[in-house]
Amino acid sequence: MNWKEAEEVAAKFLRKKGYKIIERNFRTRFGEIDIVTRYGEYLVFVEVKSGKSEFSPRTRVDRSKVKRIELAVGEYLIKRKPKYEALRIDVVEVSENGIEHIEGFEL
Repeated sequence: MNWKEAEEVAAKFLRKKGYKIIERNFRTRFGEIDIVTRYGEYLVFVEVKSGKSEFSPRTRVDRSKVKRIELAVGEYLIKRKPKYEALRIDVVEVSENGIEHIEGFEL
């Protein structure tokens, strides 16, 4: 499965869970936010990881990647000026073992 297919699987999965997809593939100078959603009072920024390796795809979300996501979120907030009560970064892992959703991802 390529990254585009993995993002589509993740978006469908999130919709089924009640998330409202606002935007996909928001590009900034710091990187890309794969999916921006709303869930309750949260504005959620989702990083999708997929692929085959000896380690779980989510292990590629390291401190450096989280920092780039945070900088991209800041740019999103400046450019889009969305209304929100709370922010969260989630990771959705799509693998041959299924889908795993890590809410409020922390290292």
